[in-house]
Amino acid sequence: WWRCQSRANSSYIKWSTVEVKPEPANTPVSSLVIGSEARQLAAMNQLNPVKYESSPSLAGKRKKEVSDSPGWALSDSDDDDDDDDDDDGDVKGKSLSNLPKRAPPSPKTKKPKVENERPPSPHGRLYYIDEPEDFFESSIPCLNDTYRFYLNKVTGLDRKYNSGFNYCFDIAWMVKQFPSEDRPVLIVHGDKREAKARLVQQAQPFPHIRFCQAKLDIAFGTHHTKMMLLWYEEGFRVIILTSNLIRADWYQKTQGMWMSPMFPRLPKGSSESAGESPTFFKRDLLEYLAAYRAPELEEWIQRIKEHDLSETRVYLVGSTPGRYVGSDMERWGHLRLRKLLYDHTDPVAGEEKWPVIGQFSSIGSMGLDKTKWLKGEFQRTMTTLGKSSLRSDPPMHLVYPSVEDVRTSLEGYPAGGSLPYSIQTAQKQLWLHSFFHRWKANGTGRSHAMPHIKTYMRTSPDFTQLAWFLVTSANLSKAAWGALEKNNTQVMVRSYELGVLYVPAAFTFPLHKNPFPASSSSGFPVPFDLPPTCYSPKDQPWIWNIPYSQAPDTHGNIWVPS
Repeated sequence: WWRCQSRANSSYIKWSTVEVKPEPANTPVSSLVIGSEARQLAAMNQLNPVKYESSPSLAGKRKKEVSDSPGWALSDSDDDDDDDDDDDGDVKGKSLSNLPKRAPPSPKTKKPKVENERPPSPHGRLYYIDEPEDFFESSIPCLNDTYRFYLNKVTGLDRKYNSGFNYCFDIAWMVKQFPSEDRPVLIVHGDKREAKARLVQQAQPFPHIRFCQAKLDIAFGTHHTKMMLLWYEEGFRVIILTSNLIRADWYQKTQGMWMSPMFPRLPKGSSESAGESPTFFKRDLLEYLAAYRAPELEEWIQRIKEHDLSETRVYLVGSTPGRYVGSDMERWGHLRLRKLLYDHTDPVAGEEKWPVIGQFSSIGSMGLDKTKWLKGEFQRTMTTLGKSSLRSDPPMHLVYPSVEDVRTSLEGYPAGGSLPYSIQTAQKQLWLHSFFHRWKANGTGRSHAMPHIKTYMRTSPDFTQLAWFLVTSANLSKAAWGALEKNNTQVMVRSYELGVLYVPAAFTFPLHKNPFPASSSSGFPVPFDLPPTCYSPKDQPWIWNIPYSQAPDTHGNIWVPS
């Protein structure tokens, strides 16, 4: 186990620390067609907001429409195939023609000044390029980067808290973040048809950018992995993160990232097994990349083989689309996590009281009741501790923002564009909402920065110790984690996902049984407050495609999706 800490150990990227309204207030028109229908709606709301009005008008009309309904009607359908699984939405690249017309902003309203770019560095232009370690600021000591887990910097927060595989891309914005030289960039994506054509069109001004299309052979799957492989003269790094490579993801949302050490090149003539870590990270990364079956990745696979990854202390947990049987069932998804927890954690006394916590930004279809998948499969994985035969049923806390969390956030209602839980899915699983807890992150100063991060963990009953911790791209869905089929003899996974698992055994040093500091000020940097806060009877989970007009958000606007 580990000592928990509900403060940010360290954050990254030295963006502006100016108190501003939403960073994308002057969102480029080109970005309005990036991502899901929910994200497009959020961008349109920020460009042309609908102001809250107390008089009977559009807002009053919408209020009446919502309040006249006694609640969500249960659907007769139990179709679980169309998983609302990815935090970036269920449909990419939909037309904006059916979005509501927005009233022009009042001429009396003075828009806040927004910083478009990183501020000039007092250390010169190369500061951001050559000193990546200095992207991180911390309000507490750094612990020598023991965990290498960081939270992003958020604009609009008190300074004391700010210390190319992906789903969505804004090519022009992404290129600005890289060194000015036109170094080769390979983008691995899952776009098809019109979305793919738009992506290729974005890259036309940048001849150094190439593409690799991930195969998505199973319906409703997505390429949701968020990873960067960064090459340097002295080696390379692996970055596994929760942010898309688009402007809106990097400023006023809570994101997380694991950054590897610098992996040096192996001496010539080294054996194939050289450079492996105690967690077999090298083997698992190569296996994950090979699962793409993409010729464009062969060069990268060969490069990785030539490097020393032995300093890695985390386990890789990935998902790749397919139907798997036999021993292959444990290669991907939640069964991969179950296998790692079985092999590399230990039972604890009173484990039936150790709660499991899941925190995510989108939710798929779980079925008519909790026994179908959540308890039947996923909780069994989450409660695995070593080779214990105990099949405990501990408390399960699911952290997902409420309507009030979104309304009072830095971005206001548009933050909900990255929380695409739909009414069609929600109305089929009202039972799920009894597990829900608010997004509260006072310890890291991020209560008003809505989460796009996804984390899963198991804690002691007093929330001071961790049995394990996972940061990943995977939301709460069968598409991301996989679902058993054919009387549990086969598992089907729809999407690509990637994360890293922390278990205490991988961090044990030779002279210390427990290497983690015991003080509460220097434990593992859990990104939100523990214990989680239950929904009150008045709280409702954020649903992106219904109107909210009864109260204005932090910018005086309402949410009218149709």
